[in-house]
Amino acid sequence: MKTVALIPAAGMGKRMGGEINKQYLLLGDRPILAHTLRLFQEADFIDEIYPILPEDELDFCRSRVVEPYGLDKVKGIIAGGAERQESVLNGLRALDGCGEGDIVIIHDGVRPFVTTPIIRRSVEAAMEHDSAVVAVPAKDTVKIVAEGCAVQTPPRETIWLAQTPQTFRYGVIRSAHELAEAEGFVGTDDASLLERLGDPVHVVIGDYRNIKITTPEDMLLGELFLREAIEQLKEEKRP
Repeated sequence: MKTVALIPAAGMGKRMGGEINKQYLLLGDRPILAHTLRLFQEADFIDEIYPILPEDELDFCRSRVVEPYGLDKVKGIIAGGAERQESVLNGLRALDGCGEGDIVIIHDGVRPFVTTPIIRRSVEAAMEHDSAVVAVPAKDTVKIVAEGCAVQTPPRETIWLAQTPQTFRYGVIRSAHELAEAEGFVGTDDASLLERLGDPVHVVIGDYRNIKITTPEDMLLGELFLREAIEQLKEEKRP
């Protein structure tokens, strides 16, 4: 059995602003995407990594992110589509060497603070249940709003915030993506493509620090997390 990571990072980062796509913004001394890919590079249970990027950025990613940081588990860089769902399907179709039962991890390229234990738990859950989504319980009360008015308050204990990785048997997630394409359905994440078919997706507890860097405020938070991680590493190395 093979375990492969697809890392979609084909977004244009419109909410971030600026002239450079958010996946290449420097977080500390390296691009956000390099931090994310390193996590999968260092996980001994990951066999191959495939970033998914805009077609005109493939060479840039290889020369500025993959090669400088020794990311030799990256076996190819895949051209994405106009939307994330299309990009992931492009990635799935490019995995010619995957069998139905192999494991595919789908993780946002701009979530650089996921941990190895979370990735591992998602893989183990997918091996047992065929699919898994990392999520955290909502801290705030959630309101259903219609025409500017709160009309319903779902029980907070039933509300979880989905993150990535989302991990699946290859045959399961490819079939769900191809059916969604054929039927013109667009989901908000990969797990939703199975949920609409009545297939339950096992939930793996995530981490509130596993943020998706989307806005300038997220960058500030990311810099804080990175500084804390560096300080913790220094403490661990002291005699």
